[in-house]
Parts: sequence; C-alpha cells; structure tokens
Amino acid sequence: MLKEGIIERMKEKKNNMEVIPKTEMKINNERKSQIIEQIVKKQKAFFETGKTKDINYRKDALKKLKQAIIEHEAEIHQALKQDLNKSEMESYMTETGMVLSELSYAIKHVKSWSKKKRVRTPIAQFHSSSYEMYEPYGVSLIIAPWNYPFMLAIDPLVGAIAAGNCSIIKTSEYAPATSKVIQKIISEQFPSEYMAVIEGGVEETTELLNQKLDYIFFTGSVHIGKIIMQAATKNLTPVTLELGGKSPCIVEKTADLELAAKRILFGKILNAGQTCVAPDYILVQKEIKEPFVEELKKQIKRFLGGDALKNEDYPKMIHTRQYERVKELIKNQKILLGGKWDDNTRKIEPTLLDEPDANSLVMQEEIFGPILPILSFQEIEDAIEFVRKREKPLACYLFTSNKKVEKEILSNLSFGGGCINDTIIHLASNHLGFGGVGQSGMGSYHGKKSFLTFSHEKSIVKKYTWIDLPMRYLPYSKAKLKMVKMFLR
Repeated sequence: MLKEGIIERMKEKKNNMEVIPKTEMKINNERKSQIIEQIVKKQKAFFETGKTKDINYRKDALKKLKQAIIEHEAEIHQALKQDLNKSEMESYMTETGMVLSELSYAIKHVKSWSKKKRVRTPIAQFHSSSYEMYEPYGVSLIIAPWNYPFMLAIDPLVGAIAAGNCSIIKTSEYAPATSKVIQKIISEQFPSEYMAVIEGGVEETTELLNQKLDYIFFTGSVHIGKIIMQAATKNLTPVTLELGGKSPCIVEKTADLELAAKRILFGKILNAGQTCVAPDYILVQKEIKEPFVEELKKQIKRFLGGDALKNEDYPKMIHTRQYERVKELIKNQKILLGGKWDDNTRKIEPTLLDEPDANSLVMQEEIFGPILPILSFQEIEDAIEFVRKREKPLACYLFTSNKKVEKEILSNLSFGGGCINDTIIHLASNHLGFGGVGQSGMGSYHGKKSFLTFSHEKSIVKKYTWIDLPMRYLPYSKAKLKMVKMFLR
C-alpha cells in the first residue's frame, strides 16, 4: 500500500503534532479527499472542452506564468532564503533564472513543436502519406521535492502547459515558504480547473495518487519513486521519475587540477550538496591525489572564507532529520578538511573524507549534503570497474585532457547525463534532455523533451483512394506471396 510505504516520512512530525481527536482527523481527511477529487474532476471536464489544445491558449499561459514570476521574483528569493538559506545569486542561477529560460524557450518554440511531423512511408504502403501528431495526455500531476522547490515544481509545468495539459502541482511540505509563493502565483494567474497547487504532506500525496490521473511526473528519492511507480500501475498511468543516486566524479592525471577543484566544488557546495546531480564522491588517480586535495582545500577557503558556517551565502540543511542524517555520515571517518556543524543554523561545513570504506554508509547511500569522499585509483580501468559495480548514477563527471580516457569512460559507463571537465551544467541546457537511467530514473525533460514528455505521439497513415493494390486481400496465391516478398524484405 502507498500509505504504508511512505508512513516513515510522518514519524518525524509526531512529536510536534497536537493531539487531535480521531473523529476530527477523519473529517479533515475526508474534506481533503473531497477537495482533491473535485479538483481532478473539474480539470478533466475543462480539458475535454479542448481549450488547452489551442496553441495560442498555451502560448498565452506560458507568457502569463513568465510575467508573474518576474513580478514575484523578490518574493520567491525571500522564500528560498527562508527555506534553505539560498542567496539571491544562487536562487536566481539555479531556480528562477532556469525557469525563466525554460519559459522563454518554450514560448519561442511551442508552435513548431506542436505541428504534425511528416515521416517517410514504406513502399509497401503505396500510395500513402505518414505523419506523427502530438496530443496532450489530459490531467498531469507534478510532485516536486524540497531541494529546489521552485524550479523543480515549475520547470516540468512548462512542459505540461506547452503540450496542452491541465496540471496539479504537489509542492513539498518541507519548503513551506516557497510552497506558499507557488500557490499564490498559480492561483492568481490561472483557474483551478486549469492549474492547481496542492500543499500538504503524505496524506495529500496519497490522495492524489488514488485519483485516476493521465500523467505523473515525480522528482525525489529512489525509495519514494518506487512507491509512485507502484501507485501508477493501478491505472496504468504513464510516469516520469527523476530520481538520484551516487554520482561519481573521476579526476584523471591529465586534468587541470585548479580548474577541476573549482568546478567540482561549485557542484558540491551549491545548495549545500542538496542536489540530485551533485558530485557524490571523487575518484582521483593516485599519483595526483595529494596536490589535488590541497587544491580542494585552497578553493574551499577561497569560496567560503575561513569559517563556512558563518558565511551568509552558504545554504543550510532543509530540516532537522536531513541535518542529523548528514552529520551521521561524517562520524568515524578520516577527515581531511571540515567536519564541523552548527545546530542552531543547521549548517555543515564542506567536508573532505579520505578513503572511506566502500561498504561504509557514506559510500552506500546518496549523500545529499556537503560531504565529499575522496578515493584513489591506479588505472582508469580501476575507476570504471568501481563505478560499474554500483547502480547506474544520475550523473557522471570526468576531468581529463586525454581524449582516449574520455572515450573509455563514455563508452563503458552508463549514467543519466554528465559533463567533461565540469559539473552540473548539463541540466541547464534547453537543448539537452535531462533524466536518469536504471535506479536513477526514467524519462527526461527540458526544452523540447519536456513537451514530448507530456505529449502522446500519435502515428497516422493516410491512404489515398485512387489506387488499391489487391495483393493483401484473400484469396491468397503464390503470385501474391511473391509480390509481398518483393516489398517486405
């Protein structure tokens, strides 16, 4: 059962909850259920009017959303500061700016994306024309996480709008300030029968998943992703799962060490490591390990000063459970740098760990914090083998000047996406799809991929009536078979 699968997420709330009579709780839950059911019902009815399929309607909605974000930009950034202590620079660079870029790209291209696409027709289907056309699924559900609570709620929404869907956004209860801003923007700009925001926690998510939806887009952990997938099978609802995993960063001996250190730390320190594609651990060639570690130490100090915990631009852990979990990963490890934290601010220093055991907790689960294990390898084949023994990661990063090594890594490792000589930036391109493989997810989005994700591709053959080849019809003969073989081989 779905509720049984995610009940553990409620445990942390127990101590902080008021004691509510069972009858009152039942009434509240029934009320929530009715509201959600009504929203889905209204959206299905609105979708059936065909209004959302109109290209101008979609384009106007995208423009409206873009303008609203621009007008509420300061408010969004303030909310992100409150939830995660993100600076204005980081908030714009990784949240509002990315969404605005995605909106601009969709506004520019949605008309061309929506056109039916002519394709070749095989000679066996003479005389015909073939084409593909795109239609929206209907009512889409977007379940957003807490780590990039604005971007990961609105970015998929851009694709849903562009494709012509109605949408329900389930925001994260762990980023309440950002959730309220999203609710405000959407409710002010769009009727609930077109777009709606559902706030709340496990109960609301469970109720949404009990509805007969047309598409589910989920971003979050592997564990919850499996539960979402299971819930979707009830109605055979198509899904996109944007998950995570332990993304390796391989530093080969020909790499520019200073540049590698800066770019790896950029990806790791961003949002205090609470990023699904953050470098999870470093595999560095043994002969350059020492100078590389020194470069990392130097760059951390350059980025954050002498005391990272007092840096105003350095984000915090989202909540106490996440904070305590990350702290546990540091314990009993050999620390090269960092290892301190502040219980009042929920900040943890960028922490470099030296050669943790491959079976230790920090090497078994996705870190999702500012901890960077550093492991060494002798030959590039050793690094490849190390990564291949684990689940396919969402991202992989390679730092090298050797084209042969680059080819080896790309040919022999399976991962969602990645960078050569940089980290994270691949997901910021409107021209590249972003998604996982295996345990790190299924499906992709961004740019045209978002439009395609929220669209059903309908294949059509238009057969002309002025000629009708008789060979396919009964009664069959050897002559007809001979003709069929001429066409189909």
